[in-house]
Amino acid sequence: MDRKLIIGTRGSELALWQANFVKDRLAEHNVTAELKIIKTQGDRILNLSFDKLEGKGFFTKELEEELLAGTIDLAVHSHKDLPTENPPGLIIAAVSEREDPSELLLILKDCVDVHQKMSLKYGAIVGTSSNRRKAQLLAYRPDLEIEDLRGNVPTRIGKLRDEKYDAIMIAKAGVTRLNIDLSEFHVEELTPVELVPAPAQGVLAIQIRENDTDLYNVLQALHHPDVAEELAVERTVLKLFGGGCHLPLGCYCRKDEGAFQVFTSKADEGDEFPDRLFLEANTTEGLAEKVVAKFDKKRKRPQTVFISRELSSHSYFRKALSKHDIVIEDRSLIRTVPVITKLAPHVLQDADWIFFSSKNAIEYFFQLKPQFPKNVKFGVVGAGSEEMLRLKGYFTSYVGGGIDTSEVAEEFAKLVTGKKVVFPGAEGSLRSIQQGLSADTKIIDLPVYETVLEEDVEGTSAEVLVFTSPSNVDAYFANNLLEPGQKVIAIGKSTGKKFDEMGTKYTLPFSPDEVGLAEAVFGLS
Repeated sequence: MDRKLIIGTRGSELALWQANFVKDRLAEHNVTAELKIIKTQGDRILNLSFDKLEGKGFFTKELEEELLAGTIDLAVHSHKDLPTENPPGLIIAAVSEREDPSELLLILKDCVDVHQKMSLKYGAIVGTSSNRRKAQLLAYRPDLEIEDLRGNVPTRIGKLRDEKYDAIMIAKAGVTRLNIDLSEFHVEELTPVELVPAPAQGVLAIQIRENDTDLYNVLQALHHPDVAEELAVERTVLKLFGGGCHLPLGCYCRKDEGAFQVFTSKADEGDEFPDRLFLEANTTEGLAEKVVAKFDKKRKRPQTVFISRELSSHSYFRKALSKHDIVIEDRSLIRTVPVITKLAPHVLQDADWIFFSSKNAIEYFFQLKPQFPKNVKFGVVGAGSEEMLRLKGYFTSYVGGGIDTSEVAEEFAKLVTGKKVVFPGAEGSLRSIQQGLSADTKIIDLPVYETVLEEDVEGTSAEVLVFTSPSNVDAYFANNLLEPGQKVIAIGKSTGKKFDEMGTKYTLPFSPDEVGLAEAVFGLS
């Protein structure tokens, strides 16, 4: 391309990084460019939260106007800031690779409480102007106080440093791009599965005039069509909900082993408990429409759900279902009892790792008052076990997510080859993780409890039956059969295997925790 391009950008440090990133990529293809800084409404008005600003495109409108006027050739945006419709005459010519769309919770170190979920002290003040973040944070921690926080990334971090908040939440992508040192804070990373990001979070969009064919062709060298395919789902969901930056909507699409997975969180207001949904499909065709249909308030949902676990009044699962007036029958069909009362000193001697597959394993193990070797690390399966370990005052160095224990074992094996790993657990457990470790890993099985099935378990007429362990399945079906029309959810593959043996159809949640179970119930037809 012969002409020198003018790139329109906002003036924040992050926006300039993004514009220079595109400028440098163009230079690699022998295209020269210079930057033009343009101030937007979102930059000028810093005393109002996003839901108080009028219209859409707070950070993009002025750049788009200059594009249409021909004073710039292309505009670089954070894709999540763009309205779902381009102004007539403009198009998105290219999208970047996706930076990690996780969220970071930055906490002042004297406001940390490792016993609490996300390590925030009770009643902490958290800064964010995002209704999406607010709704999801309060769903996990209703005790938190959420206060508005505006400004660019360094400004927001500065406000935390000045102790105007106990913690703030920001996108990991911005911190990574600016290479900001966060060592003065305690940092909790929330994955896109735990806290669903904004549609298109972590992606740059390059916008041009529709009739600038030469520039469009040049920009295809910077375009990532695989990312664009995923974003099309997220952005269509946003469009169908008619939302903008103020909508408490998170949507994240990714391709995993050939299948498209979509995680969605939506509330009507920032302080309302959000609905969560997980869908998986082999194609993106019609996928966004399927997601939106699941949130239709007129859709018929189950009215009664049984779960083989006793739930507290603060249970995420209970709150998610009670929001829709779903009646929950919660009762465990098993009892657990300890099998040892004292821990032999040599068991933990020189141990490098201690791995827990369940909350029961943690509870019974800590009743033994263990003395840990220096620098020992902890691994767990699932968010529930991670939270239980926090209650005991310990962080995890590895959390196995998902429902496939063979995948968890494969990941964990990379960390513990040649190490000594102690596995407190149930007597007669399936040893799914242990079987996936290499031969030179020293494995110490430590039965700390056993499971006893309740006798003469009564059946239930609930529309949906949620089973949280293989033992609960055994206890229920010793004397009961499924009634016509009842649907089954199994918390993980080991529980699902019981239904495979019975020839019974069931649903697996994405994650083996209460959020995953709630998503599974919400996703039932």
